Amino acid sequence: MVQPQEPHFFQPLLPGFQTHLTIPIVFFSKHIQGKTNGNTWTLTSDAMDQTWQVIQEERRLTRGWKEFAEAHDLRIGDIVIFKLKGSMVFHVTPFGPSCCDIQYTYPNSMEEAHDHQNNRTGARFSYSWDYCFKAEVTDSNVREDKLNLPVGATGCNALNKECKKAKLVNIEGKAWNVSMRFNESGGFYYIKGWRKFCAENKCHIGDSFVFNVVGDGNTLPLMCVCSPSKECLKSAGFMFYKIKMESNGST
Repeated sequence: MVQPQEPHFFQPLLPGFQTHLTIPIVFFSKHIQGKTNGNTWTLTSDAMDQTWQVIQEERRLTRGWKEFAEAHDLRIGDIVIFKLKGSMVFHVTPFGPSCCDIQYTYPNSMEEAHDHQNNRTGARFSYSWDYCFKAEVTDSNVREDKLNLPVGATGCNALNKECKKAKLVNIEGKAWNVSMRFNESGGFYYIKGWRKFCAENKCHIGDSFVFNVVGDGNTLPLMCVCSPSKECLKSAGFMFYKIKMESNGST
């Protein structure tokens, strides 16, 4: 898979995100630790002309992050992508659970501002980052245009047998619609449309991916697909696995 030139990372917003955001350890080690002066990040976005100064304490964004999150009406289940634009300057792109960039509307008057409870469009759902798994690009699954999900995915709250479609999303936020089916005899889900995803992402046989499944069981499930780079696998896929294990009380 072709890697973007700008260093970047993405994070899902989980409960507690309002107080701080954790920087993935591999990104931190490669681009931040020992390579910058000071501990203040400058955040920009397409939503507003304003910039935000946010304090970095070790691997956390703390003071100033709450104000940025509130200004962009960020919520649990959203995804934020940080792109490094310069020395401690990051452009932040928020995506909603549908993996479309969030559309903001702005009041024309103080009266309108008082009437609106928030400034973003779109319905909200109770999404959870529910399940993750690894998969490999093989000659057979590309030829058959079919990727089998692990049997363990049957316990994922984001999926159900009535679900006929899903959305694959790469780390840049681009989405591909795929068909989803359930194999009754084998007891597993599979997706059709895998070949197009692989072709358009310039995947090669043997490439490995981490899939992070998110949904509420009622709406279109989303599968965020991490590139095969160590940075993405460690900072995204394994982080979700760790969160899932911790939430289950495992050590």
